[in-house]
Amino acid sequence: MRPTIRDVLRAARRRIAPVSQSAGLDAHILLSQVLGVERAYLLVYPNHTLTADQQNRFEKLVERCAAGEPLAYILGRRGFYDREFIVTPAVLIPRPETELLLEAALVFVKGKPDSTVVDVGTGSGALAVTLAAHCPAAAVYAVDISPAALAVAKRNAAANEVAERVTFFEGDLLVPLLERGVQIDVIMANLPYVASDDLPHLAVTRYEPRLALDGGADGLDLVRRLLGQAAAALNPGGLVLLEIGADQGAAVEALARAAFPQAGVEVLPDYAGLDRIVRIANP
Repeated sequence: MRPTIRDVLRAARRRIAPVSQSAGLDAHILLSQVLGVERAYLLVYPNHTLTADQQNRFEKLVERCAAGEPLAYILGRRGFYDREFIVTPAVLIPRPETELLLEAALVFVKGKPDSTVVDVGTGSGALAVTLAAHCPAAAVYAVDISPAALAVAKRNAAANEVAERVTFFEGDLLVPLLERGVQIDVIMANLPYVASDDLPHLAVTRYEPRLALDGGADGLDLVRRLLGQAAAALNPGGLVLLEIGADQGAAVEALARAAFPQAGVEVLPDYAGLDRIVRIANP
């Protein structure tokens, strides 16, 4: 007798539970993917039986999930803000906290629609692509040192129909723009900010790219270099938005004030009340 939706979901939930606080939801999402249905179908037809092929494909996905592989990599996609992005192990999985950075950028650009905006360390392109989609008059640049990450970002730009409005550069931080004499109104950056010695102790490093995580001895190597470059590229009245670690607010605020002595600098909290975004408003 073939197993039912109820049977396989129950078994999958038990397997995933040791590594996920949302094991039931994860199991539903994976089975919906295999069956090509919405989650509601699983609730309405719990006695529907699976074919041998469906059961086999589902069990393979559950095995990956139970091993700790992020659901976004298993599915090959992740929601961010109001759209969906292709993700692969070449890029960091977009997080909800980064939406706070995007929202701050959107507020600025909607007040200055023809802004020149750069997403430094673009990864999947979530920031650059979403901003370009919401602000069609802005000139948007996306930079990453990883050619594999840029390939994913370009796919996402095409999928979201903004490929012609985002210019991609492979390079180190702002160097490609500095070389071309581009002056910038908004710098968005979710750079690697984990201290190198902490990486071996973090589960995230099992699957997500070290290049997108390793911020050097204190986690701030790239932030320091970016701030030094930004001082030469940011227009008067421009804005820098940096995502940081929860314990880095004071340190990055001090770095920002040193790089931009006349600027307004503030540390913005995330949904949990932890330091997350440093906002630098150039006078």
